[in-house]
Amino acid sequence: MNKQLWSKVWPHMAAILFFIVISYVYFSPVLDDKVVVGHDNQTWAGMSKETNDFNSSHNAPTLWTNSMFGGMPTYQIAMAPPATAVSFIYSFFTNFPRPVFYLILYLIGFYILLLSLRVNPWLSAVGAIGFAFASYNFIIIAAGHSSKAITLAYMAPVIGSVVMSYRSKRWLGVILTAIFLALGIKSGHIQIVYYVMMLLGIFIVSELVYAILEKQIKSFLVTSAGLLGATIIAMGINATTLITTYEYGKYSMRGQSSDTAHSSQKSNGGLEKDYITQWSYGIGETFTLLMPDFYGGSSMETLDENSATGQRLSALGANATQIMSTQKWPLYWGSQPSTSGPVYIGAIICFLFVLGLFLVDGKYKWWLLAATVLSVMLAWGKNFGLLTNSFIDYVPYYNKFRTVAMILIIAGYTMPIMAILALQALIKNNIDKQKLTKSLYWSAGITGGLCLLFWLIPSLAGNFVSPEDAQFSGDYAFLKTTLPLDRQAILKADALRSLIFILLSAGAIWIYTKQKLKAAHLYLIFAVLFISDMYPVAKRYLNDDNFVSKQATAATKPTQADKFILQDKSDYRVLNLAVSPFNDASTSYFHKSIGGYHGAKLRSYQDLIDVQLIPDIQAISNIFQHAKTLTDVQAPLAKLGVLNMLNMKYLIYNPDAMPIPNPYANGTQWFVHKVIPVANSSEALRKIGQIDTKHEFIVENSVLASLPASFGKDTTATISLKKYEPNHLIYAYKSASDQVAVFSEIYYDKGWSAYVNGVKAPYFKTNYLLRGIALKPGQYDIEFKFEPASYSTGNAISYASSILLILIVLGGGFVAWKKRTSVEPKEN
Repeated sequence: MNKQLWSKVWPHMAAILFFIVISYVYFSPVLDDKVVVGHDNQTWAGMSKETNDFNSSHNAPTLWTNSMFGGMPTYQIAMAPPATAVSFIYSFFTNFPRPVFYLILYLIGFYILLLSLRVNPWLSAVGAIGFAFASYNFIIIAAGHSSKAITLAYMAPVIGSVVMSYRSKRWLGVILTAIFLALGIKSGHIQIVYYVMMLLGIFIVSELVYAILEKQIKSFLVTSAGLLGATIIAMGINATTLITTYEYGKYSMRGQSSDTAHSSQKSNGGLEKDYITQWSYGIGETFTLLMPDFYGGSSMETLDENSATGQRLSALGANATQIMSTQKWPLYWGSQPSTSGPVYIGAIICFLFVLGLFLVDGKYKWWLLAATVLSVMLAWGKNFGLLTNSFIDYVPYYNKFRTVAMILIIAGYTMPIMAILALQALIKNNIDKQKLTKSLYWSAGITGGLCLLFWLIPSLAGNFVSPEDAQFSGDYAFLKTTLPLDRQAILKADALRSLIFILLSAGAIWIYTKQKLKAAHLYLIFAVLFISDMYPVAKRYLNDDNFVSKQATAATKPTQADKFILQDKSDYRVLNLAVSPFNDASTSYFHKSIGGYHGAKLRSYQDLIDVQLIPDIQAISNIFQHAKTLTDVQAPLAKLGVLNMLNMKYLIYNPDAMPIPNPYANGTQWFVHKVIPVANSSEALRKIGQIDTKHEFIVENSVLASLPASFGKDTTATISLKKYEPNHLIYAYKSASDQVAVFSEIYYDKGWSAYVNGVKAPYFKTNYLLRGIALKPGQYDIEFKFEPASYSTGNAISYASSILLILIVLGGGFVAWKKRTSVEPKEN
């Protein structure tokens, strides 16, 4: 390698090596073979267990699981998409242990973004630290939001590649956009991708305005066409995921409101507004971007014995040291239902962001500012209903996503970009000294002044009272007084902390402007300051306490109730009332569950939960209050026709006790003899709880013509489950007369097909969401296969798009090589 090439390469190698080292330092427990177990990781283990077990022993993957909500597609759980042109890049980073590779991706992704903006490698490495160690990036890892973390990392270079396309190297930017966008979509968190597309939309509008002003419309259109092509290729590479998700989405909770939806707040083809805005950032809570625990931190935090609460416990004679080391307190006092921690962008980043408003060129400044402000206001959600409702009602697909506070990830990109561009402008030394000095004073005055104000007068933030405080009474009533005092002390401490970092940063810049520091020194100072500021805050929410040994997570242990049920080798479902049945997937690890946990379950099942299952569960709870014997519990179950048609064979009420067998469960399939016609699905949903589901069945009027003229009771007719696989069910049938059979399986005609003796046969929706079929006399097999066309179509498009991207990359490489060789001087 020649000297000139080495001088270009070695800074990148040094940066990447540093990223790897600091990632292992932060997550040092992985060196002891420990792992982070977040709530979502544990949840995923339950919901994906049946799918993963099946896929590990079969060549073709299953696209359906019966482990949750009576059955649903695996598209959003554990679908196995085909290998693509970017799979090897995606797989490469997984060679590092989790969560080390998440942090490595954060750092490298933002490093590439800044390089794309023509920031020098050393400053890009500093900026990568400033972005990567933002608190939210670690909070999502602690919660087990793996796909969110990976998508967040890969979308950073997408932003840089798009900016590169318009500002410098058009076709290289286009190719990189296709690659990184494909990786971002593949990572599986479409909400993050959507928000970044919003960010880029603002940037492209800005580019259009400048193109008009500078009369560069043709160049803008050519670049835009190239990026549109890159987007199409990236989407094509991920066609399997996107097409199946789009198809399923129309029938899920995020699709069009059904005519059965009973809520008074139906959204136009998406989630309900209350659900979307449940986690809305408070307007005052926005100060957490500058001062991390401005609103107390997380919903459950520790305090030390010197806190007001600790001192009061000591005064009461309690062992405050022991109590404070183990007890967690509800210190968050904002308006969200709960939180795992604040979105802290960094005091130094905030200071440099404001400085950037004075120093950064308008072609960067205005779109970065606009995107930042929009993301902050949209994060307010229901606290700024005028804007939020407008986006929910009129912006395409915005109403498909919940937890609006997540949109602060846009500020998580834009504020560090502006901050680093401010440092770059400063280091280029082409700014008027008077302007620079005034900008420095204003920036430090605005951000530092806010910190100083809240340090001196913390009551400006509010009264520090949390709704959680109302729970304390009797001997614990003193917490209503001490916890607000502790919250106030926490705010003051973090306000002072942020003020110190702002002053140190402003001081370093001031010294640099006096030419007493070199640029290299400034890079090092800000690298140290970024780490000193953000590393400890990140450690508040993801630290060594989050790690456990791999042995402890190797397998979920069955409870006594699970062990008893697992002795039953027949097909059945379980209702677990020892947990929140529709917000917990642990039951699915061992059994097919009536409940489960998923943010995009079938809308029909959600309606069934709301209208029928919740009242039935309340009825069961009432039974437990008065029952004295097992018979007292079992007898009333005969009247719960909806749970019986879902084949609820076992009821768990205590994981350490024997489950309650339900002798009235309908089984996996059964013959019915009386039809109850209804006009529509809404009527079917209301009536399903009023019929004898073992002998009667509900169909809409349009289905009546397909039923046999007569299908009376035949005691000699038989039907039984012959073979079970989640995506392939075979039933043995025998009857001397026409019959109608109902199956305790969810109706979803976008993939499920019925076959009689190998020939495709029609089936229908019955009992609101189950499958029914009319059967002729004879002895034969009935099969149900899940074979969605969307999956095979997506695979074909994915393969074709991968080939196209490879050809484009090879073609671009060849053209670049030809250009390079054509300009090299020939030897004499």
